[in-house]
Amino acid sequence: MGASSCSDLVTVVIPARNEERTIGEAVASVAGQTYSNLQILVVDGGSTDRTRKIVEALRVDDPRIELLGNPDRAIPFALNIALAAARGRWMVRVDAHSAIPSNYVETIVHRFRSGDWGGVGGRKDAVGHTAQGRAIAAVMGSKFAQGNSIYHYGTTAQTVDHIPFGAYPVELARSLGGWSETQLVNEDFEFDYRLRQSGHELLFDPEIRIDWDCRQRVSDLFSQYRRYGAGKVQTLVTHPESLSARNLAAPVLVAGLAGSVVLLTGKRSRKLGLLGLLPYGAVLAAGTKDTIANVERGERRWIVPAFMAIHLGWGTGVWLAVVRRWLGRSEGRGMEASSGSTR
Repeated sequence: MGASSCSDLVTVVIPARNEERTIGEAVASVAGQTYSNLQILVVDGGSTDRTRKIVEALRVDDPRIELLGNPDRAIPFALNIALAAARGRWMVRVDAHSAIPSNYVETIVHRFRSGDWGGVGGRKDAVGHTAQGRAIAAVMGSKFAQGNSIYHYGTTAQTVDHIPFGAYPVELARSLGGWSETQLVNEDFEFDYRLRQSGHELLFDPEIRIDWDCRQRVSDLFSQYRRYGAGKVQTLVTHPESLSARNLAAPVLVAGLAGSVVLLTGKRSRKLGLLGLLPYGAVLAAGTKDTIANVERGERRWIVPAFMAIHLGWGTGVWLAVVRRWLGRSEGRGMEASSGSTR
C-alpha cells in the first residue's frame, strides 16, 4: 500500500480485561497491518492478571500502542473512553481474544472510502481449542444455531442490521452519543440500531474476517447466551420497535419445551408431550447434519449440547430478564462482559 493511501489515521480499539492468554497475539495482529497509520488503544478494565504488563512491554517497541484505563470495566464504557481519545478518521473495534489478518484494516478503509457506509464489518469465525470448543466453533457457524445472523456464515457482501466488532467513522459515532452505558450487554446491536435509525447503512463484507476464540465449554456457552438473551430484553425495552420474529424464536422454544415436559408427566398427555418435542428434535438433527463434517469423530458428541446451549441459553435469558423486570429488579453488574459481541 502506498503512503498516500495510508494518509488517514485509523483508531483501533481493543477492550480487554484479564486477557493475558490472548492479548499479545491480538495486539500483534493489529500492529502488523498493511495499513500502518494506526492509533492502537487497549482499554483495560482493571485486569488482575498480566494483561497490562504484556501491553506495556509491547508499547516499548511500538509508540502507536496506548494503554487506557476503564474503571467501570464494561464494554460500552471502554468504547466510549476510546471514542473520546480517538484521533483517527475511523474507529475499528477488535476483540481481545481474537486475531485479524494483515489486510483487515486496509479492506475496511477501502470500503469506507466509497462514502456509502455508516459501519463496516465482516465474518466472525469462531476458533476452538478444546474438544468442546471445536464443536462449539462448528455449531456457531451454522444457520441452525444463529438464524439470520449473517456474520457467522455469510459469503456475499450485503447490507445488514448488525455487524460484529464494527468499524465506524469517528465523527458519526460521536454524533450518536457513542455507546449506551446502561446497555451492558447487546451494546453493539443497540448502537447499530441507532445508527440505522439515523439514516446510515451497515455493510457486511465476508472478505473482512476475524478469528475469534469462542467459549471452550458448553456450560460457558450457555451462560454467554443467557446474558445475550437478557441483554436483548433491555434493548427491546429501550427500542420496542426493533423487535423481530428472530428475537421471539428462542423464548417461544423454551416455553414450548417446558410445556411439553409438563405434559410428559401425565399419562393421558404423554403422547402430546412427545409430539411437542419432535419439532425441536428435527432442528437438532438438521443442525447436526449441517455441522458434523466440520468436527472430528471424538468431538461430535458435543454438537447437540452446543446447539441447545445457544438456543436454550438465549431463551432462558429472555424469560429471566422478563421476570426480573416484572418483579421490579434491575439486571445489575452481573450483565457486564469484558469482551465479545452479541447478536
